[in-house]
This record gives sequence, structure tokens and C-alpha cells, in this order.
Amino acid sequence: MTGRPTDLTRRAALRAGALAALAVPLAACGPGYDESPDPLQPLLAAAEADAAAARALAKGGDADAAGQLADARAAHAAALKSEVDRLNRPKPSPSPTPPAPAALGDLKERLATARKQAEDLVGGLPRYRAGIVAAVAAGCAALQRTAPALGPGEDAPAIAGSAAAVPAEAVDPLQTALAAEHAAVWVYGLVSAFLPDDFAEGEKAGAAEHAVRRDLLQTMLAASGATPVAPEAAYVPKKPVTDAKSASLVVATAEADCASAWLAVVNHTDDKALRTTALHALVAASRRGTPWRSEAGEKPVAIAMPGQAS
Repeated sequence: MTGRPTDLTRRAALRAGALAALAVPLAACGPGYDESPDPLQPLLAAAEADAAAARALAKGGDADAAGQLADARAAHAAALKSEVDRLNRPKPSPSPTPPAPAALGDLKERLATARKQAEDLVGGLPRYRAGIVAAVAAGCAALQRTAPALGPGEDAPAIAGSAAAVPAEAVDPLQTALAAEHAAVWVYGLVSAFLPDDFAEGEKAGAAEHAVRRDLLQTMLAASGATPVAPEAAYVPKKPVTDAKSASLVVATAEADCASAWLAVVNHTDDKALRTTALHALVAASRRGTPWRSEAGEKPVAIAMPGQAS
């Protein structure tokens, strides 16, 4: 009689252990990832639709502008898809396909909408994702300046946010951005001697906006207890400046350097106000750089993902 309860207890323990062993693989087969809708998915769907639509238009009129738009939006789609797939989220049902455009101008509103959607997401995303989406927004903004039918689009504000102290992790990226702004101000002064009079307005506006951002950065860094980096006495362009074309190229390069520096700020802070300041500066540099690249004969005219390493 004394052995029976022990045997029953042993059998129950063995049975419980077997059930637990079966339960572990079943639990391991569960989702294990975020099943909520990915906020990047609408941007991805729009980029894929725009790329396909522009590719079809490139076979007819506006072939050059449509081809550049198709390539850029395809690059946006590839970057976004890689990030969406990285999190292994469930694939949503396909979005309705937008009407096929009859002309390049039919993509104008779609491009503006994509830019706005991307800009609105930047403040609330994790850092790495914020950088990707900020580059997409800047790429859309640059595309708006490639053809009158697509733009011109809205310019970014010269200043966004306050000059309050900034997070410690953002000080070094902001110092890099300040160094890039110093260089840009110098470059705009250099090229004035090589550009015809009809460039004067764009040259003056670019120099003034970089000076505003330079001054803002100096104030922000000083408020954080950092010593703002000083400008160099002179800067050496990668290629000699001898005429209007080479002058345009060095300005385009300076704008690209500013875009890279400001994207790095987005990538190194969670502060929404600072991200907005950096996003606006990134967008502005991307838009200003586009016509200068065109004057320099660079292809593509608009950089698809401004600020990112090529």
C-alpha cells in the first residue's frame, strides 16, 4: 500500500515532463517578432508604385527625368524593403495600385506626399530607421528639383528647433556638421569669381542659409558646454576650380558633405526637436545640391539617398 502513491506520483511527474517537452517546440514556433503593421510599409508600397510608373514613362517622353525618378524611387524601395524584411514582420495584403500616370507631372503629387509621409515619421522612429527614412525624404525633395513637372517642392526652413543644450551623444556629430557648414560658407565665397551673373541669386541664398545654420550650431554647442570647432583658414577642393562647371561641382560637393553630416546627427540622437533641425538641414542641402549637380553635368542629377555612403 505504501508503494502505490509513490508510483502514481512518479507517473504523474513523467507525464507532466513529457507534456512540457512537447510544449517547448510549439512555443519556439510562435511569432517571436512584432506582428503590428510596419510604419515603413506605406512608404515602401509608394516607392515601388512610383518606380514602376516612372519606368513606364521613361519609355516615352521625359525619358531622362522619368528614368532618374524611377531609379531613385527603386533605390528607396530597396532600402525600405531591406529594413522591413529585417524585422521579419508579416506581409500585409497588397495596396491598391495607383492609376498609371499619363505624364511626368502626374507623379508630382505622389512625390510630394511620399516626402511628407517620410518627414512625419522621422521624429518617432528608432535611430537606424530614422536615418533611412530621413534619406528617403531628402531624396524625394531632391527629385522635386529635377524637372519643372515634378516641383519645385517646398524648401526646408532655415532654422528648426531651438538653440538649447543638446544631448551629449549628439555633440560630436554636431561638431562635424559645423565643420561642414564652415566649409560650405567658404566654398560659396570661393566660387563667386568663377560664376556668371545669373548664378548670383542662388549663390547668395546658399551662402546665407549656410551662415544661418553655422551660427545656430555654434550657439547650440556653446550652450552645451562644448567649444565649437573653428573654421579652417582655407579648404582645398578635390578638383581645381577654374570655370563655372568646376565651380558648380565644388558647390555640389559641399552640399553633399553637409547632407552626410546632418544625416549623421539624425542617426545619433533620439531628441525629436534636434532630429527635426537635422532633417530640415539635410533636405535643404539635398535640394540646393541638385541644380548645382545639374550645372556640373553630374548624373544622376538628384542623389537618391542623400547623406548615405555611396
